[in-house]
Amino acid sequence: MSDIKNEIVRHIPHLRRFARALVNGVEVADDLVQDCLERAWAKRDKWDSRRDMRPWLFSIMHSVYANNARRYKRTPSMISYSELDDAAAAPDEHVELTMTDLQRALDQVSDEHREILLLIGLEQMSYKDSAEVLGIPIGTVMSRLMRARKRLRELMTDPTMPMTMIRRVK
Repeated sequence: MSDIKNEIVRHIPHLRRFARALVNGVEVADDLVQDCLERAWAKRDKWDSRRDMRPWLFSIMHSVYANNARRYKRTPSMISYSELDDAAAAPDEHVELTMTDLQRALDQVSDEHREILLLIGLEQMSYKDSAEVLGIPIGTVMSRLMRARKRLRELMTDPTMPMTMIRRVK
């Protein structure tokens, strides 16, 4: 029993980071993680201990997120991506501005594209694990990722997209 508890606890930082990138607001993300953990604990007997727990937990989170989509509806974000990882070092101004622009672009892509970008780009999951989390074939993961990256590139290079401006006050 304590083995499964320790295994779940070990993945909480990853779940929190993914939730914070998936939805806006720390409180909403923490609610999503809490809902995920409650469901995982209730279904702990369904976890196959021979397999990695991370994709199993992420698929539970994806399911909770999909089932409560209205509750977790995205609105334009006001947090910076530096808040996503509590251990992150303070980036320099240029990196901070680029991350803010990336965040704005991510806010504009579809949920299915954002999820695949975050699973593979942020969480460094394999295509196989991402397919398991989302409940789709690996080929679909690859094609969604290709379309998501293309859309993100378009948004990041779109001259009409409002980008962050440096403004200094003396």
